[in-house]
Amino acid sequence: MQENPQRNDRQEIRDLLKQFESFRLGKPHSFLEEEAFEKIIDHFDEKDDLAKALEAAELGITQFPYSASLMVKKADLLIATRKYTEALAVLENAEILDSMDIDIYILKTDVYLALDEHEKAVSILEAALHNFEGEERVNLLFELADVYDDYEEFDKVFDCLTHILQNDPNNEEALYKICFWTDFTGRSEESIKLHQGIINEYPYNELAWFNLGAAFQGLKLFEKAIDAYKYAIVINEKFDYAYRNMADAYIRLRRYKDAIESLEKVIELARPEDVIYEAIGHCYDRLKNYAQARFYYKKASHLNSDDSKLYYKIACTYINEMLLGKAVQYLESAMRIHRMQPEYNLAMGECLLELGNVKDAIIHFSNVVKVRPKGMGGWEALIRCLYKEDYFEEALEQIDVAIEAAGDKPLFTFYKSAVLFAMGKSKEAILLLQAAMERSPKMLRKFIELNPTILQNQQVVDLIAYFKRKRSI
Repeated sequence: MQENPQRNDRQEIRDLLKQFESFRLGKPHSFLEEEAFEKIIDHFDEKDDLAKALEAAELGITQFPYSASLMVKKADLLIATRKYTEALAVLENAEILDSMDIDIYILKTDVYLALDEHEKAVSILEAALHNFEGEERVNLLFELADVYDDYEEFDKVFDCLTHILQNDPNNEEALYKICFWTDFTGRSEESIKLHQGIINEYPYNELAWFNLGAAFQGLKLFEKAIDAYKYAIVINEKFDYAYRNMADAYIRLRRYKDAIESLEKVIELARPEDVIYEAIGHCYDRLKNYAQARFYYKKASHLNSDDSKLYYKIACTYINEMLLGKAVQYLESAMRIHRMQPEYNLAMGECLLELGNVKDAIIHFSNVVKVRPKGMGGWEALIRCLYKEDYFEEALEQIDVAIEAAGDKPLFTFYKSAVLFAMGKSKEAILLLQAAMERSPKMLRKFIELNPTILQNQQVVDLIAYFKRKRSI
């Protein structure tokens, strides 16, 4: 029958604590080995009894005055109790005894960071790098990267991770981290060279292939990114993040069917996420398969019922199918979460206008211009709504307010001309139309869309013909 190692460990620490108590009280014949002191210190530290841990460390050092490891443990405890000056003094002594203990330099760095002496922390680690190789050098580089991160020297974080991978090309932690920092710093070209070098040496390193794909993606080289992700997936067919990124690259290339296939693989491999269902919905939306798009947006909304954007996207699928009553229901859901969101109010206004509820449509268009007074979309919709319902005086007033808020845009001159034509003020209207045409002839389309019968007005037809001739000369 095998012994229980945990029970043996508990018994050992109980025995050590009894011996420690005898030693602490100065009882004769009591003695503890250096390793025993280390275990006792660790025990008290794990129990968050720092006072006892520190006492054990001090007693251990009196017994073993040349033990660098006990000094390191004492310094660690002093740092935890914010006694930074004392900790530094202890670490200086420990370094004299054992300059090859990596923890000495890491703890010194912790002290200088706590004292907000960033440059000293960096210089300690940079100097220590010359003394170590292999795994210990890699650990110091990680520490240095964290220091640079804390003080927002982000390019130096990338440099540290590059050095780690040059020392240890298969270091998973560095491979995971450098992917983020490549994107953050925009150093995609350097990342491509680094990872191509790793792949040449270790062709089955799936993370290197993934990072290569991400770096290509950062440069908008989506085809190359997809090829790299495919290699990562060949090596590890359950690499869900490769499928995610590959789907994003396909979407950028407007290859929506391929993107859907990759996203469905993500659902197979990982737990359901609203962002994945939303992305699939987006792809079907782009393919004009609104029923399927809606199906996935609804699945996303079930996982994240507080995301108003999902209800808005569902509403848009109904709008595209002219099922406006249904669209209004989902826009109401979106607006219960974000009542004044301009896009939601604009869509609601358009739906209500089409359904004949002009009064409420005007309220929603007014909300848009309140939130975005400099935006054109809200003003255009509001003025168009007022015009179509023959609220000409109100339309003129709103055009003046729009010009004041958003600037004297050509569209407002076109709309003002249309309103004046509708009010029978043809002379003033034709002058404004001429001014608008001189500024932006391409916007004539908006003027005609407002009232297509205006083309029965001979003055308008003659003016349009004049500008056409003028452009052809």
